[in-house]
Amino acid sequence: MPARLPSLTGLRFWAALLVVLYHLARQVGGLPLVGPAVWYGRSGVTFFFVLSGSVLAWTYADDPNPATRFYRRRLARIWPLHALATGLSLAAYAWIGTALPLRAALCSLLLLHPWFRSLTMGGNPAGWSLGDEGWFYLLFPVLLPALTPRRLRPLALLCLALGPLLWLAGAAVADPALRSWLLDYLPPTRTPQFLLGMAVGLALRRGRLPRLPLGWTALAVAAWHLLLIPWSQAVPDSAWDSPYSASQLLSAPLFAALITAAAQADLTAARTGQVRAAWPAHPLWVRLGDWSFAWYLTHEIVVRCWLHAFGHPARGAAALAGWLTLLTVTLALAAALHHYVERPCERRLRGPATALPRPLAPSRSAT
Repeated sequence: MPARLPSLTGLRFWAALLVVLYHLARQVGGLPLVGPAVWYGRSGVTFFFVLSGSVLAWTYADDPNPATRFYRRRLARIWPLHALATGLSLAAYAWIGTALPLRAALCSLLLLHPWFRSLTMGGNPAGWSLGDEGWFYLLFPVLLPALTPRRLRPLALLCLALGPLLWLAGAAVADPALRSWLLDYLPPTRTPQFLLGMAVGLALRRGRLPRLPLGWTALAVAAWHLLLIPWSQAVPDSAWDSPYSASQLLSAPLFAALITAAAQADLTAARTGQVRAAWPAHPLWVRLGDWSFAWYLTHEIVVRCWLHAFGHPARGAAALAGWLTLLTVTLALAAALHHYVERPCERRLRGPATALPRPLAPSRSAT
């Protein structure tokens, strides 16, 4: 039984790419066809929240280690690169001549910034989601023992219902900025996505999920984002019923299905000894997935500096060249940071490695 599910690492790259393309479309702009398709690529963060719950539940379900050890491991995983990216972002602000958000940056280093509307973006705008993850990590050791097999289905159904209900509740908030903070950034609002991921991870370990086809679930995710194009053309982002919040709050079930299908493909490959793995488990996507955390945290900093130095490119070939240059530069930077900062710091802070319990063997219904 594999301790790691490589397809999930490969999917991390595609989710990070969705977020990067979202920022390129919104900030750089000028590229037809692709721009509208990724206009709501911020939904990639929802994927990461669901994936985080799934992977942590899969990994720690039968781990007897105390909560303090879990917290240390998670801090070692995210904080060093978060601190470095915050410093790089502040340096970029200083070079550009923008007022330094020092108070927000200090708050973000404590992973508290999404709790305050004026401080949500912290020192590094892309790092807001780590404040939500910090909240999830705080809850995880407390919630995990309570999620017995009997409670998984009710929990999953509750989380699936909360997404649409929260989105509909946005109709009661007239201020678009306040609504966005409440629905898109505030940690309790995002918690159902993490809990849905936990339910998926635990159900996968216990073989309680029906087999899902990976290809069709991936197509469903792509179709969802394409359907957002006419929706966005009909309703402005400032309206509560636009895809701006819906793209994140309503996409969790699709991402949960995609994660389930990818994990099941890996489990099937491990059980049957298949030589050809599922497409997200290709070594290229797995390598890029390993870089995805650094890419997510630093790409917006490079884009910001690029725009200050060169401005917005014209449409056509110039815009395409700008997108390709930024994708190449930011991914190369992410690779360097992963190998020379992220991994060494994590190994040093985690302490001596200890083996986790082997996952439970899933039944045939899960594989």
